[in-house]
Amino acid sequence: MREKVIFIDLLRCVAATAVVVIHVLGPYRELLGQIPDHAWMTAVSYNSFSRWAVPVFIMITGALMLSDTRPFDLSYYLRRRLGKVLVPFLVWSLFYAFLSGATPEGYHTETALHTLAEMPAHETYYHLGFFYYFIPLYLVIPFFQAWVKRADPTAIKGVTLLWMTVTGLFLLHIDGPWSHQLVLYSGYLLLGYSLFCFSWPTLTWLLPLGIAALLLTDYMVISHSFLLGEYTVGRWLSYKTLNTVVIAAMVFSLCRYLADRLSEQTLARLAFVSRYSLGIYLLHPLFLWPVRAFDLYFIHPALMIPFWTLIAGGLALLASWWLSRSRFTAWLVP
Repeated sequence: MREKVIFIDLLRCVAATAVVVIHVLGPYRELLGQIPDHAWMTAVSYNSFSRWAVPVFIMITGALMLSDTRPFDLSYYLRRRLGKVLVPFLVWSLFYAFLSGATPEGYHTETALHTLAEMPAHETYYHLGFFYYFIPLYLVIPFFQAWVKRADPTAIKGVTLLWMTVTGLFLLHIDGPWSHQLVLYSGYLLLGYSLFCFSWPTLTWLLPLGIAALLLTDYMVISHSFLLGEYTVGRWLSYKTLNTVVIAAMVFSLCRYLADRLSEQTLARLAFVSRYSLGIYLLHPLFLWPVRAFDLYFIHPALMIPFWTLIAGGLALLASWWLSRSRFTAWLVP
């Protein structure tokens, strides 16, 4: 299964990098009119071109878990699948709840306690919101697993296409029962499975459509923001809209195409980073805290964003590797 390993390793690496990019550029988004327009547009373009990252992580889960042909074991599923994500999420949520009280002016205990109290309904730190719609997908996955084992490929593609149509309706603000968060996110599981098992939709279609969706997304965000005089995105940067779906599918298929064309040395490095991709996701805000708290953005965002992405992502990778070396802490960065 050489293709599968390389394919998933590459996807995890690019998705983890894109997530760090999104969080590095965060402060720039609200600076329209306060920094040169070209600098603001650069930062927002980084944002527009990175929104596929979270959907790709969901698609990886769909590709791997729905293609698993082993008999379903509830105990194993709860312990090794759900528990592997849920337990670290809860522990890191507690950690970041207390970090939320830290400011350059001092520590605000009230803020930390309020954040902790809101944890059942709201993430304790900006990057943990992902888990509030990712973890519920574990309720859906067993049913999808059972269905795809018996369903005709045409039926699977048809349901996936129907879901894509629903994401188009959501982009156009045509809401209904189909707009439920679980519906809009769970479709990424089927899309990942369809791309992985059927190579559908094909890259021939996805590449031009994905590039067009990237450019359109960036244009809509920038033009609407300038029109209103403030940063505004509508639904164009949502993870639940058709433009993001097409872009994420393009990235998925493009990585699959490129995977076998990489050198063995590159593949070994990708495998190492991929092993700690969840750790990078969980830990990088810790290293970004001083950057954002003390506004350590000195030069043009075209250079500043990649610089802090490399630093924060690299330190998160190093910390994840260090934690994984002990059986007492390895479970924190599964």
